[in-house]
Amino acid sequence: MGKLLWKPSEERKRNSNITKFMNFVNKRLAKDFHSYNQLYDWSINNISDFWAAVWDFVGIKASKDFEVVIDDVNKMPGSRWFVGTRLNFAENLLRSRDDHTAFIFKGENQKSARMSYSELYESVARLAKSLRDLGVAPGDRVVGYMPNIIETAVAMLAATSIGAVWSSSATDIGPEAALDRFGQIEPKVLFTADGYYYKGKTFRTLSNAAKVSQGIFSIEKVVVVSYTEDKPDISDIPNSVHYDDFLSKETGLEIQFEQLPPDHPVFIMFSSGTTGKPKCMVQGAAGILINHLKELIIHTDLKRDDVHFFITSCSWMMWNWVMSSLAVENTIILYDGNPNYPDSGTMWRLIQEEKVTMFGCSATYINFIRSQDLKPGRDYDLSSLREIWQTGSPLLAEGFEYIYREIKKDLHFNSSSGGTDINGCFCTGSPIISVYAGELQSPALGMKMKAYDEKGNPIVDQQGELVCEAPSPSMPLYFWNDPDGKKYRDAYFSVYPNVWRHGDYIVVHSDTGGITFFGRSDSVLQPSGVRIGTAEIYNQVEELEEIADSLAIGQDWQGDQRIILFVKVAEGFRLTDDLKNKIKVTLRENASPRHVPAMIIEVPDIPYTLNMKKVESAVTNIVNGRAVLNRDALINPESLDYFEDLKELKTG
Repeated sequence: MGKLLWKPSEERKRNSNITKFMNFVNKRLAKDFHSYNQLYDWSINNISDFWAAVWDFVGIKASKDFEVVIDDVNKMPGSRWFVGTRLNFAENLLRSRDDHTAFIFKGENQKSARMSYSELYESVARLAKSLRDLGVAPGDRVVGYMPNIIETAVAMLAATSIGAVWSSSATDIGPEAALDRFGQIEPKVLFTADGYYYKGKTFRTLSNAAKVSQGIFSIEKVVVVSYTEDKPDISDIPNSVHYDDFLSKETGLEIQFEQLPPDHPVFIMFSSGTTGKPKCMVQGAAGILINHLKELIIHTDLKRDDVHFFITSCSWMMWNWVMSSLAVENTIILYDGNPNYPDSGTMWRLIQEEKVTMFGCSATYINFIRSQDLKPGRDYDLSSLREIWQTGSPLLAEGFEYIYREIKKDLHFNSSSGGTDINGCFCTGSPIISVYAGELQSPALGMKMKAYDEKGNPIVDQQGELVCEAPSPSMPLYFWNDPDGKKYRDAYFSVYPNVWRHGDYIVVHSDTGGITFFGRSDSVLQPSGVRIGTAEIYNQVEELEEIADSLAIGQDWQGDQRIILFVKVAEGFRLTDDLKNKIKVTLRENASPRHVPAMIIEVPDIPYTLNMKKVESAVTNIVNGRAVLNRDALINPESLDYFEDLKELKTG
C-alpha cells in the first residue's frame, strides 16, 4: 500500500458533486449507494442506466431526447450512443450570457485580457455569422494553428455552433508537422496568429502559416489574429484576412445552433504518427460532451464559482477538456508562454493573484519545480487552491509527497490518465476518497478498465496492459480516411478482440483500489506528457544524407520520459557534434522543440521485424529494464545486443 497522503473531510465529501450525483441516482433508481466503489461497480455493470443518469445530472441541453442510450453494449467498436437525440456542442458550452467572467488571458509577455460570458456569446455570434457568410456548413473542417488565446476558443465555439468540425495545433509546431495533420482533413478555414512568445522571445509564424495554406488546396480563407504585432503584412498568405476585419460588424446577433445527431463529428484529434502521418481520430459531439462533463463536474468537482487554470496548449487534448468546463459557467484562465518564465514562481503568483481554485499541470512541471526546491505553500498565498489536477505522464510517489509537503496539506491531488483517443480519462480522482502516494485514486466512472497479462487474463498487484472491456461514449467514431475501419481496429482491438488495449503499463492495487502507471507499452513518446510519434522524427532525420537509418524511443528518466535517438550513420560519415547539432536543428525547425532528443547515440544496426517494421518496443523494453519477448520476430535479432548495456543511458 502506498503512503496515505490525504483523506477528505466529511464536509468536503458532503458538499461534493459526486455525493450529489450519488444521491440523485439513489433517489432516481431506488439505490442505496454510500461509497465510490459501490457507485463505480454499478456504473460499469449498468452502462445504460449510468450514462442516462449522467446526461440528466449534468443537464445536457438537447432539442430532442434520445430514444436509446446505447444500441449494443457488447459491440466495440461500433456501438451507437444516445440514438435519436439532436443537440449542439457549442450550445451546451454557451449556457450563460451574464457578466460572470468566462476567460482571463495571461501572456508570458504580460499581455492580459478578460471576457465575460455575455461578451463571449457576442463574439461567437459575430464570428459564426462570418463563417456562415463564407459558406461554412455542418461537416466542413475548421482548423486552428494558434496560441492559447481567447480567439482560439471563440473560433472553436463559432465553428462547432454551425456543426463544422474543429481541429487544432499550437503555433510552436513546424509547418511540415502542421501539414501532416491538417492536410489530411482538407479544412475550409484556417485560423492562425502572427506569432507567439516563449522564454522571453518573440517567434514570428506568418511564414509557417503561409506554407500551410499554400500546401492545402481546400483552404478558402486564412483568418490571422494579431497577437505579437498590430496588423502585420499578411499579403504572402493566400486568401488571408485579419481577424478583426473578418469578424462581423453586426451586434446583438443570436447564434443559430445547428441541431445535429449525437454522432455528428465535433473534434478531429491526431494520433502521434508512430507508423506514418498522424491518424485522424474523429470524435462525436454527444460522446465528448457527456464524458467531459462527467469528468469535470462529477470527478473534478467543478462549480460556477471556481477559477480553473490548466497549463496546456491547443495541441493537447487538455485544451479541449478545459474548454468544455464553460458548461459549468466557471472562470477559465488561458496562459500562453513558458510556465517558468521569468522564474519558477510564475504560475504560483498567477494562482495567488487570480485566486485559482483548480490548477492543472503535467508530471514534468511538478518534477521541475521539485528539482528547483520551490516551496509554493511557504512563499505564496494558496488559500483559494483546493485541487491540483495532474496528467500527461506518470508521477512518482515522491512527486505526490512533494505536493502535500511543499504546496498544501489539505488539497485534493487528482492524478489522472487517459488519452487523446478518448479525449478523457480511464483513471482519475474523486474528492470523496483518499490519496495514496504514487497511485491514481480510481478507475473513472463508467470505464470498465482492467490490467491484463500477456495472455489476456485480468490481474491485480502486478504489472499489466491497461484495457477497457466495455464501450464508452467518447471513443472515436472512426478514423479519417479509414473507410473499412482497419486503422481503427488495428490501433486498439488487434491484441484483444472486442477489448480496447490502450498501450499503457499499469498495476491495479487490490488493497487501495488505486492504479499505478508505468508509461507506454507501445512506441508513442510522451516527454513532458506530450504525445509524439516516432514517424514524425524519422520523417525529418532520415532526409539527411548523413543518416542511413534511425530509431527513437522513450527512456523513463527522473520521473518523466526523455527521447533517445539511435542513428545508423551513412557510409562515409561520422556522428560528430556538428551532425548531432544539425539533427537537433532540423527537428526543432521542421517538427517542434519537443521532438528534439535528449541524447543521440550511434548504433551499428537498427532492429526490424520480418515484415520490415522497426522494432521500437523491444529497444524500449531493453532501455527501461524490461524483458524482450519477441526476438524471434526480428530479421536481425543480434542487433538488439548492442542496446543491452549502453553506458551513455545511465547519465543525464
